Amino acid sequence: MFLKKFKNLIYIILFIFIFNFLLPLYANAIDKDSIYVWSNDSSSVSTSTTPNVEDTEDNNNSDNSGNFLGISSGSAILMDQKTGSVLYEYNAHEQLRPASVTKVMTLLLIMEALDNGIITLQDNVPCSEKASSMGGSQIWLDTTESLTVHEMLKAICVVSANDCCMAMAEYIAGSEELFVEQMNKRAKELGMNDTCFKNCHGIDEDGHVTSSYDIALMSRELITKHPKITEYTTIWMDSLRNGESELVNTNKLIRNYDGATGLKTGSTSTALFNLSATATRDNLSLIAVIMRGETSSIRFEEAQKLLDYGFSNFEYVECSKKDDVIKKVNVDKGVFTTVDAILESDSGCLIQKGKSKAISSNITLDDSIAAPISKGQKLGEITYSIDGKEISKVNIVAKEDVKKLNLVNMYTRAVENWFTLLR
Repeated sequence: MFLKKFKNLIYIILFIFIFNFLLPLYANAIDKDSIYVWSNDSSSVSTSTTPNVEDTEDNNNSDNSGNFLGISSGSAILMDQKTGSVLYEYNAHEQLRPASVTKVMTLLLIMEALDNGIITLQDNVPCSEKASSMGGSQIWLDTTESLTVHEMLKAICVVSANDCCMAMAEYIAGSEELFVEQMNKRAKELGMNDTCFKNCHGIDEDGHVTSSYDIALMSRELITKHPKITEYTTIWMDSLRNGESELVNTNKLIRNYDGATGLKTGSTSTALFNLSATATRDNLSLIAVIMRGETSSIRFEEAQKLLDYGFSNFEYVECSKKDDVIKKVNVDKGVFTTVDAILESDSGCLIQKGKSKAISSNITLDDSIAAPISKGQKLGEITYSIDGKEISKVNIVAKEDVKKLNLVNMYTRAVENWFTLLR
């Protein structure tokens, strides 16, 4: 009995001591106004949807009048897939007829319908009279047959089948007209300000126009958000209808260019020869768009010239990963005394080759933060730059929740610590 009363007395004395002395001392121990700043010479630039490549004196890639690559086609652009940075452009905003490169948007809407559960790859798609009567590139769909969405995608990507585009448009939206409305709405969302779609396939029609810049935008959206599309765009030869219909890819770069991943060809007598070509090497992924090439061989040669220029002069450097711990931040009045400050996303940067050592980082981070703290709460940021020019920012966030310290959990912790000391 005496021992029990003695223990209770100790607890009361300990509680009074903590409440009157330790708690005020703990509350004032941290300078809340301090800022933690750290700089070094080896860091990263976060992947961003905003084009962002450092300027250099010899980087005149956006000079339309210069055309230093000697592009003979009507319009051209080279874009980095990850960041959207424009590495070269020539007449990039001139409105021209896209021909079957239109199908990049059609494919994007098909892939989004798949993602949203509106359709599945196993769905059987019927062929209407309108679809079966399409001209140009086709697989001669018949109104008595149906193909799966998987087979339709294969036909559209490999042989640019107009009839399959029409069938898919009608299957997804109910009519081509409604599907084209979706195409134009999506184009506006992507910032494709040079574009007006009149059909889903690209057969010449007055007012059906876009630009090489806009083609690069929708190509980037398709291949970065829906990488599964490359399972179709990289097919060189295949077949449909139990081997009765042979397919050979209209994009010759798939067979001849190292790292080619797609994407879409297009040509008519009025539009001439167009191409959106995508390729990846050593973690650098590029989009090269050629419009109004005089011949089919010229569009492939000039797309290759753009890609070669990109791979020879630029690199994508990954410097840190999502969830990397930057620092342990002190927590004021929290159930834990520190919380890990981590990167919110992967980070890396597109730079000219040989400039990786010039990348610097500056971390701005509170030295302490008051509880409560929520997991994912922004604590600070890293700013990346080259030669003093800001390239990008990455948020630094809390790794976990930290509840605010109260009398109950404060007393519990004190008792736990006291008994630990007695052992």
